[in-house]
Amino acid sequence: MQQARITMVDALRGWALLGLFVVHCVERFELFWLAPQMDDWYYWVFALFAGKAFAIFALLFGFSFATIMANERARGGDFTRRFAWRLLLLLGFGTLHVVFYRGDIMQVLAVVGLLLIPFDRIRSDRALLVLAALALVQLPLWYRLWAAGDGQAWALAQPLYFSWGSLPTLAEGSFGAVALNNLGPGSVGKWSFYIENGRAMEIVGLFLIGMVLQRRRLFADAGVRRVFWLVVALAGAVGWLAAQGITQWVDANPLDPAQAQSGAWLLEQARSLPAMVFQVAVFVLIWHSPLQVLVGWLAAPGRMTLTLYIFQSIVFAPLLYGYGFGWWDDLSNAQMAAVGIVAFALQAWGAALWFRAYRYGPLEWLWRAGTRTTLTVPFKKAVS
Repeated sequence: MQQARITMVDALRGWALLGLFVVHCVERFELFWLAPQMDDWYYWVFALFAGKAFAIFALLFGFSFATIMANERARGGDFTRRFAWRLLLLLGFGTLHVVFYRGDIMQVLAVVGLLLIPFDRIRSDRALLVLAALALVQLPLWYRLWAAGDGQAWALAQPLYFSWGSLPTLAEGSFGAVALNNLGPGSVGKWSFYIENGRAMEIVGLFLIGMVLQRRRLFADAGVRRVFWLVVALAGAVGWLAAQGITQWVDANPLDPAQAQSGAWLLEQARSLPAMVFQVAVFVLIWHSPLQVLVGWLAAPGRMTLTLYIFQSIVFAPLLYGYGFGWWDDLSNAQMAAVGIVAFALQAWGAALWFRAYRYGPLEWLWRAGTRTTLTVPFKKAVS
């Protein structure tokens, strides 16, 4: 049976986009790390969104993949090759985005998505969940933790993202210098970040869970499965609190300094994953309650995340970087968070106006047309 678009999922994607954007604003699109300001606003924004917004994107990426593949099967076709082409197009969008912002996640989602296409052939949801658990338990990080304690040089070395990519170039360089730095050393650092700290493995696990959510109709039928989502919310809250307790214990009983980096990566994911689960479950419960009005406005930006995600960097990088206005060190974390929230509200308003006349966001339409290799994909809504 072909599945219709689920507005709640669009709104949840909009929530993730909001979180990602506010984090990027507080991070000054990477320049925060040139002169970090670790105040209360930094900790609050990162506690709410950092590691969670990106994880929601990965979860919904798997959900969307499974939806597209299932819908094509319902029409009697096989979308495997065309979806691979779709991901290559996304990789292209991501590479263009890197010119402005080296921290782009679209490249990572595209590459991991390509590797995971064969998993659509696995019909057992239980098998997918077992594979997801193996990915999320982060065995490579546990091995690195042991190897660091054993004194092995590779495990003791600093991760590449500590030194690859020049932040002073972003703060002082020309547009050309920034673009070259982002595409070269900055990209090495970005991929190092996702691979070395386990986020690429996390994407694998969340992608597979997203597939199961689609197959079991856990989003589509969420309105009649409130008890399930309430249990998920409680489990996420307990896991989140437990992870905070473990973090406090580790702070009081520090690891061997050689193991500190690997331990920090493991603890970060131990905190972020249950927090993400809690946020998703609470969002679903809010959506199916009288409080839906509080989050319904997120559906419009959630339908054009590709356009808005790239647009945000194209606008804010010149505002913050040296080749533009260079405002990266002029505003506090509180001010940057406020700017991010207001700017996103304007984007949401613009998206809502856009969808009165158009079926897709600009880049979403281009992506869809490219996937289908035809320009006949309807763009404007029919005039009634």
